[in-house]
Amino acid sequence: MFAQGIQLTLLVGPIVPLPVPRAVLDALQSVEVRTAAGNASGFQLTFTITARSELNTIFLLAAGTNTGMATPPLRVLLVLTMNGSAQPLFDGVMTHVEVQPGGRGQAGTLTVTGEDVTKAMDMQDWSGLPFPAVPVEGRVALLCAKYAPFGLIPMVIPVLFPDVQIPIDKIPAQQGTDLAYIQELARQVGYVFYVEPGPAAGTNIAYFGPEIKVGVPQPALNLDMDALTNVESLSFSFDATKGVLPVVFIQNQFTRAPIPVPIPNLNPLQPPLAALPTPIANLKPLKDTAKMSPMRAISAGLAEAATSQDAVSGTGSLDVLRYGRVLKARGLVGVRGAGVVYDGLYYVKSVTSKIKRGEFKQSFELTRNGLVSITPTVPV
Repeated sequence: MFAQGIQLTLLVGPIVPLPVPRAVLDALQSVEVRTAAGNASGFQLTFTITARSELNTIFLLAAGTNTGMATPPLRVLLVLTMNGSAQPLFDGVMTHVEVQPGGRGQAGTLTVTGEDVTKAMDMQDWSGLPFPAVPVEGRVALLCAKYAPFGLIPMVIPVLFPDVQIPIDKIPAQQGTDLAYIQELARQVGYVFYVEPGPAAGTNIAYFGPEIKVGVPQPALNLDMDALTNVESLSFSFDATKGVLPVVFIQNQFTRAPIPVPIPNLNPLQPPLAALPTPIANLKPLKDTAKMSPMRAISAGLAEAATSQDAVSGTGSLDVLRYGRVLKARGLVGVRGAGVVYDGLYYVKSVTSKIKRGEFKQSFELTRNGLVSITPTVPV
């Protein structure tokens, strides 16, 4: 029990993690988990140790298993039970162990860091593996199938503008590791790829598709509302120069002349969250698109248009016990009490969870594509 109503379960092991001994859990002092859109999730566990502690041997031997090709990496699973409901907080593999010996009667510390399951997908180069007449969705599904022992469940969204190459013209082949190749495929079609734990402990969703900024919002973050205030701090900034209009170039097959095509931000999966959209400050030519097919060029332009409109950002922190639930990244959340200009719905770009004995706090970053809320109310 780390805090009132909050229980943390730690499981460690190769491929299939098992609950750690009581001595390991008692030595655990703090947990930090970071989840951010566009980046791999990571964790850090801090233990208290002495010169005779068994943790020195356990984790250092485990770290050595990560260096061998035939030995699977050590998997770390954190399950959070809050008010009787269990949910996976993190699922990944250990990458680094650091020991700080104690002195002058003080205990030392052992710090374990790691990344999500995508780290296991980035450990071996499979360059040259052919995929004749296989669309992008099929390639991603085949690559993710290799990691079923990690509970990886592919969620692959069909490409909006498909471009399947004819085998007699060209056979696509993998370049780099599985992770690097999937990320390159996502970049080419304007998609994102990430892995998040859940819905059940021991399973992971591998999402390949457009970045989604729609859905049921999380309970509102209340600022300066007396007894209803549930955030410790929250500040906003507006960058009027961030809005750009991407311009892609489609090459004429006969004259070889590039034709510029402006791409507006018209993505139904990323609707406006504000009444006053981000003003267009300048044009951004995407010169590399001239080498792409028209379908790939349009996809790249749509992806750039979506990311360049988030001119409003907010940063803050909260106490989970007061908020009443765990704030999650890659979802929507409401804001109240910040004023007419900054109230409304936001996209949660990143969340860092810090758990110590007796407390559970989160720091977060929010983004939005304009000023003044388009909704009169937000869920509380």
